[in-house]
Amino acid sequence: MSMMGEMTFFLGLQVNQSPHGIYINQSKYVLEILNKYGMESCDPVGTPMEIKDKLDLDQNGTPVDTTKYRSMIGALMYLTSSRPDIVHATCFCARYQAKPTEKHLKEVKRIFCYLWGTVNMSLWYTKDSGFELTRFLDVDYAGCKDTFKSTFGRAQFLGEKLDSWSS
Repeated sequence: MSMMGEMTFFLGLQVNQSPHGIYINQSKYVLEILNKYGMESCDPVGTPMEIKDKLDLDQNGTPVDTTKYRSMIGALMYLTSSRPDIVHATCFCARYQAKPTEKHLKEVKRIFCYLWGTVNMSLWYTKDSGFELTRFLDVDYAGCKDTFKSTFGRAQFLGEKLDSWSS
């Protein structure tokens, strides 16, 4: 095996190393998907999801292109490997891939607008963050308006740094 220099790109993740730690992000990929779906000129929003009301099946809504909707969800799912801030919103929108409507597409586009405002957001892992393992869990009981299923989320920290997450 030969030394090829400092790692700067790994499996789609941009890696920036410093003497104090490592930054990991996917800003290049974010810009690619924003361009692919024509969202590079949207107005940035402060959160990836509206807080006031939850999505539902929207039986009477206007259907949208299922293939494009699924493609957008897939792009966001790939991005969640370095963006824990969009995991919950992405998984919530992914529930409606069978029959997406304009209402669902609007929420997916909101996630893209959020990404436009946070393109360079990174995970930062310092060299001296410690090794204490801490896990946080949360569940909403019967939160889905359609199926009354619950949503589970977790975040795990190694020292002070986020180690793994899911929703």
